[in-house]
Amino acid sequence: MIPSMSDTAEQATEQTEEQVEERSAEERLRERRRGAVRKARRILWRGGPSRTLRERLAALTEAAPEVYDLDESVDIYGDGVVATLEERVATLLGKEAAAFFPTGTMAQQVALRCWAARTGNPTVALHPLAHPEVHERHALAQVSGLRPVRLTSEPRLPTADEVRDLDEPCGALMLELPLRDAGFVLPTWEELTEVVEAARERDAVVHFDGARLWETTVHFGRPLDEIAGLADSVYVSFYKSLEGFAGAALAGPRTMVEEAKAWRHRYGGTVFQQFPTVLSALVGLERELPRLPEYVRHARVVAAALREGFAEAGVAWARVHPEEPHTHQFQVWLPYDPDVLVEAAVRQAEETGTYLFTGYWGQGGPGLALAEVTVGAAGLEWTAEDVKAAVADFVTRLPGVSS
Repeated sequence: MIPSMSDTAEQATEQTEEQVEERSAEERLRERRRGAVRKARRILWRGGPSRTLRERLAALTEAAPEVYDLDESVDIYGDGVVATLEERVATLLGKEAAAFFPTGTMAQQVALRCWAARTGNPTVALHPLAHPEVHERHALAQVSGLRPVRLTSEPRLPTADEVRDLDEPCGALMLELPLRDAGFVLPTWEELTEVVEAARERDAVVHFDGARLWETTVHFGRPLDEIAGLADSVYVSFYKSLEGFAGAALAGPRTMVEEAKAWRHRYGGTVFQQFPTVLSALVGLERELPRLPEYVRHARVVAAALREGFAEAGVAWARVHPEEPHTHQFQVWLPYDPDVLVEAAVRQAEETGTYLFTGYWGQGGPGLALAEVTVGAAGLEWTAEDVKAAVADFVTRLPGVSS
């Protein structure tokens, strides 16, 4: 029987109402989370997105005079304060030059297409969990004419043997350091140098997706310039770890960076004025960069306490990954649906002022969820006992657990 027009209209109305209810529920939860973050007395990380416009502008106004002469003229199309930031990044990473970009997505597309033109090969070898493959709507292929090929499906960085055994030539090897979606994981220094050497053997250039490269120095036991020195080009972010407003930089050989600036213009990335974002990046380099090693070391204390806390609370299965974090960020896995864990976390914050898991919980499998945990300046105030007490209280808010 063919549905009548009235039946079809009624079904469409019901679907629309359901969609509105779903959006309303999501918006209510989002507002609850924002409110909980602002009011929380104890929290592991209080990042920029959780602050108000007034707070962020006030913080920049207070800190900016430390990093730049505010009596200088504003930037126009990349000069002035933008050029100062570029020089600072190039020096930190030990590269000849650097270019500021409004986004990392743009910076990496430009870098890889520049290398493709120079090598004559548009093939980019990378991990299937790398940011361009998971979070950029296949931009490398759709926008920049590049051809990604995957090296491994294992939740870790590719090995030297996997690079050597790739069954076709590639113009570039792209390594995300750390590999976020695998748990912010890094290889050992020896493994990294071997992978880079394997790429060189195949006449491939090496590009680091170093959005979070800033915090890798503790794990590798090497300074930034030595780590970046392994790659032909490096992209770094200013907001993921340094608390900047936005923005990224691409660093490498001077001739390549000059070419990248030409493509930046073609991609629409040469913005008229960028001083608020650039000043926030300079503040991040001045204030946050020196503290990142401290965050990384304390993240290991927090991770161990979380693992012990869940075991003591009797949770049948829980995992902290990696067991000893490679950076100041790591994953927590629990055997519940994500919506249950989000509600428990928000309710704990609302009722106690302690916000243990501020991030959203994602689906990790049937009845299994994962969250990303970041330890920042606020997290340094937590002792291991504080963490375990918060875990014990959090667990009482989960189904099937009595208080």
